Amino acid sequence: MSERIAIYPGTFDPPTNGHLDIVDRAAKLFDRVVVAVGMNLAKKTFFSDEDRIALMREACARFPNVEIRGFDTLTVDLARSVGARFVIRGIRALSDFEFEFEMANMNRKLAPEVEMVFLMTSPEYLFLSASRVKELAAFGAKVDAMVPPNVAKRLAAHANAHSLRTGATEPSD
Repeated sequence: MSERIAIYPGTFDPPTNGHLDIVDRAAKLFDRVVVAVGMNLAKKTFFSDEDRIALMREACARFPNVEIRGFDTLTVDLARSVGARFVIRGIRALSDFEFEFEMANMNRKLAPEVEMVFLMTSPEYLFLSASRVKELAAFGAKVDAMVPPNVAKRLAAHANAHSLRTGATEPSD
């Protein structure tokens, strides 16, 4: 029987406990899970590509069958390159489903041999998003319960050294 390999792609800016919940559950379903940190030039990220990879690698160190890597290709091309037949996606709400459904159909057109696997978010993480975590941290709110300890530490260091404000909630100049 061949090894069941899945990829879990995302921006992970920053990694949250919701992301780790999906990793934990995927690691129990598959022989090998490749967490793929997207390096998308069109997306403005708070943490650099290298930082997001390092943060996720440290946060996932307890999972022996999980590896972390960056990618800047189509998701299905990454899946093929690592021998994955499955792409893991977490879904929090109906709005996530609509986006993921569209993406799944496009991926099926590009790579019919790659299956999308949707994992429903655990109830305690339904409200959690990386964008909200950054916004809360920018205003000095404690986010320790929402992110892994290494991420909380980095967010606190950045909040003290730089402004975390994203422009989403500040008046425009």
